[in-house]
Amino acid sequence: MTPGRLRAFCLSFDAAVEDFPFNPETSVFKVGGRMFALTALDARPLTVNLKCDPDDAIRLRREHEGLIVPGWHMNKRHWNTVAVDGGLPDRLVRELIEDSYDLVVAGLPRAERLRLDRP
Repeated sequence: MTPGRLRAFCLSFDAAVEDFPFNPETSVFKVGGRMFALTALDARPLTVNLKCDPDDAIRLRREHEGLIVPGWHMNKRHWNTVAVDGGLPDRLVRELIEDSYDLVVAGLPRAERLRLDRP
């Protein structure tokens, strides 16, 4: 997955926005004001921090050793750092991004979740 495709995929979700709260190099993708993905799009290797169910996080780290690791500078229980540029199938990376988005949406207030469900 290229940096451009990563950015476009993160922004393809309902109400997803890109923000730069830390520095101009670090893209933070949010929904409802809450982060679901964090990446430096110009970094090599390209990685992305994604929210993850704690049990799934451990399983994914074990199954994809070295390519999915505890979230760098994040709560290690709920976040993974995922290698994006080549080691993992793009389909898996997209699924992990979508799972992260869904976890964040599930934690939003009900009124915000309902707004996201409208066409």
